[in-house]
Amino acid sequence: MLCLLLFISCRKEDMEFIEAPEEEKLVKNSVITNLIQKIAINDGSEDNILDYSNCFNIKLPVEVTVNGLKIDVNSKEDYKIVEYIFDDSDDDTDILDIAYPVTIILGDFTEVTVTNAEELANYSKNCNGENELDDDIECLDFQYPISASLFNTDSETLDIITIHSDEDLYGFIDNLSASDFVTINFPISITLFNNTVLNISNLNELKSAIDTYGNACDEDDDYNYNDDDCDDCDTETLASILTGCGSWTIDKLERYGNDLDDYYEGYTFNFRKNGSVGAYWDGQRAYGTWVATGEGNNITVAINIPGLDYCNEDWILHEISEYSETKIDLRVGYNNRLRYNNICD
Repeated sequence: MLCLLLFISCRKEDMEFIEAPEEEKLVKNSVITNLIQKIAINDGSEDNILDYSNCFNIKLPVEVTVNGLKIDVNSKEDYKIVEYIFDDSDDDTDILDIAYPVTIILGDFTEVTVTNAEELANYSKNCNGENELDDDIECLDFQYPISASLFNTDSETLDIITIHSDEDLYGFIDNLSASDFVTINFPISITLFNNTVLNISNLNELKSAIDTYGNACDEDDDYNYNDDDCDDCDTETLASILTGCGSWTIDKLERYGNDLDDYYEGYTFNFRKNGSVGAYWDGQRAYGTWVATGEGNNITVAINIPGLDYCNEDWILHEISEYSETKIDLRVGYNNRLRYNNICD
């Protein structure tokens, strides 16, 4: 009796699947199926600072030597350490050497062992160049797990599939056959590039979201690690760091293309929560104001200390570095830079 009930139940699910509207089914090589796979493809641009290649990334951990310093890159957060070292000076030639062999992960999540720089360069040749169109859609991400029903018309079998990651999803779609039909168990959620979460109720809504937001962000497929160091910066964090120490010095100063690193040697700066700032040197002092506005890579830090003209500017916050020392890097254009170093650490 139990077997009969199970058989009837399964046949009932089969019938419900077959009777589902065609627009709710995924089939191999359909438009929406291909779009879903492009969201799931492995994004190789995250580690461009290491490999200058958008279509694969280097599997972590990996050991690299950056401007003579040996670094163990154990997680994505460690890419920042490489940036901090590169950013330390604009006057040197940045050199990164990778300790081989390494494993690279291709767009389809295939893993390949690479034994030297020449082999890595050969794989790089297969990637599109900086900011060229490629297959991956990076402005949307699926939230997992996702449950789906897979019906095969040849075997007349129905399987319930649970997908836990982009790699699972990519492989699942890649292995579909012409006789496979899939229905996703909605609702599902997707996260946009700006962290907005959309709840999706059917395939039509999913395609609409991809069409609307698929090209709505900068996928950052360039090799310029200097252009997005403040994606996560905010004025509250900046203020907390600046006012949390009463002794800042200037370790980098460039104005109008002139290197003035030693101009304010011996000066200390104290940023206060009320928006005032004091400078102290050789028994002398000067007072002015500071204010930070904006968000992300568009935070302006306006500093005005009468008599300290090279400090005064509506600076753009370039980076908050907390690697070996805490540093606040401010810039305007390509020829003006002011970097404060925290000597409270």
